[in-house]
Amino acid sequence: MNFDEFTGTIQHRLELPGTGETVRSIRATLMTLGQRIPAGAAEDLAASLPMEIRWYLTGAVHDHGQRFDWPEFVARVSDVENVEPSDSAYRAQVIVDLVATQVPASDFRQLRDQLPESEDDENWGKLFELVDAGGWDDTRGT
Repeated sequence: MNFDEFTGTIQHRLELPGTGETVRSIRATLMTLGQRIPAGAAEDLAASLPMEIRWYLTGAVHDHGQRFDWPEFVARVSDVENVEPSDSAYRAQVIVDLVATQVPASDFRQLRDQLPESEDDENWGKLFELVDAGGWDDTRGT
């Protein structure tokens, strides 16, 4: 999948009006995710993504491995996107679901292992709700 296919898929799934808003959502989600996970995990995850998308996880991030929880992730993404936190949370789930289809299962597992999923830990499981439901195609019936 190339950059145009990736952004087009996200734009279609999120029903966004333009490429600019779509790219801003992808950038906000992946840069913030890149800030949260260690540099090596970001590099592994990014390796199978289009070059322009890969940059958001790796080159655009100067401080990997920060410790913050799911609500802080959503707040950071929301600030960059300039949309409501609930919209940012859903957009992030859709973007992560597409990423899951583009990277090796081992790299996606490594991402999940970096983010605690129980409510007591940080509730990162919310990021993977769409993936855990079977992904976009299974939940949408397409």
